[in-house]
Amino acid sequence: MPNFEPTVQAARERLDAVRPDDYASTRNALDGAVTRLSPYLTHGLLSLTEVYNAVHARHALQPQHKLVFELGWRAYYRHVWAHLGEGIHQSIHPGLLLDNAYQSEMPLDVLEARTGIPAIDLAVRELYETGYIHNHARMWLASYVVHLRKVHWHAGAQWMLGYLLDGDQASNHLSWQWVAGTGSSKPYLFNADNVAKYAPEPWHSPGTGIDTSYEAMDALARGTQPLYLRHDARQAGAGFIPPALYTSPLLCDGAGGDDVRAAWRVPDALSGQALAGRPVWLHHPWALASADTSGFDDVLHIGVGLEGCQSDSPWSARRWDFVTHGLAAQTTSTLALWWGSVEQIAQALQHAASVRWQPDPHVDGALGQMQMLLKEVNPQCDVGPQASVCLFEPVEKYCRSFSEWWKKTRLTGT
Repeated sequence: MPNFEPTVQAARERLDAVRPDDYASTRNALDGAVTRLSPYLTHGLLSLTEVYNAVHARHALQPQHKLVFELGWRAYYRHVWAHLGEGIHQSIHPGLLLDNAYQSEMPLDVLEARTGIPAIDLAVRELYETGYIHNHARMWLASYVVHLRKVHWHAGAQWMLGYLLDGDQASNHLSWQWVAGTGSSKPYLFNADNVAKYAPEPWHSPGTGIDTSYEAMDALARGTQPLYLRHDARQAGAGFIPPALYTSPLLCDGAGGDDVRAAWRVPDALSGQALAGRPVWLHHPWALASADTSGFDDVLHIGVGLEGCQSDSPWSARRWDFVTHGLAAQTTSTLALWWGSVEQIAQALQHAASVRWQPDPHVDGALGQMQMLLKEVNPQCDVGPQASVCLFEPVEKYCRSFSEWWKKTRLTGT
């Protein structure tokens, strides 16, 4: 089982272990040489540029290398998000069936890992137990949920997002759309033979509902009836109860919950007194890494969480624990992590000389509001996001496909 420590050191150790040619030849196998860098990329402990430069320095990468393509997919999904905004939560174009032909709720047997299909149940258990699933297993799980169980892709995407340590809204939701066929030219289908080819024996699923031909799978995907489940699969045991999801770290309960809650507090009027006249760097859940503050003296590092960013995307205690420990490692020791509304955070920061942060689309809207509030109460405060370097040159025109975007971008910022 993968283990992820929310530190720059752990991220760099994993980065140093990347072997791009092994990755290219074995990445589809569940025991292949995948990088497992995604939680560190999502939460800002690494950037795409850092990954490319570090790997390229040891193993000269051609632009067409499979690893570069995969970095490109992450950048492309951010490109789509930048153009569509909240539109990524809607089907980009019609899939095999109308949206209303799909259920809006996840089936209980899937949530409890008791479908009777090892490839599905093991993927769900791994999601809960580690906060990570191999990309191929994610595709199997998404395909099963959408095409065989007739659940709308967005319901599945929101469910998975809450448990993934690497849960990036663009990569997660647009990957589900790719599988569903609402964001790609055709839906992704799989069967038991595909599982047997790429997964170890415990995942093999002979004699189950996925043990059929691709022609039969295609017919099932185009039909409106969900896959029939054996009676024993529906009734088998109590299942694997999904861990709870929380919209705030202050609500976390269970293993590690006390430590998470104790690390955070809601700032009050007194919270900002130590900030008077001093530069501040904000670390947020999508920017856990240490910051380049070489142009500032006596910088205070504060970790912040904004409740408005989590209202529609609750997280598991495991993910809150990852983020909490990652933020605590970067925060000035005399200050707690701050959790609150945009207004509360802005009030606590109003006496700072400057406030900077690493931009990220998950928080850009909320931090943009905070910036406006701060400028209203303290026009002298130098407040705004820090410029960042992109690995791929931005493409201004919206590209409907990765191939179109790939032709127009180029590697830069290296």
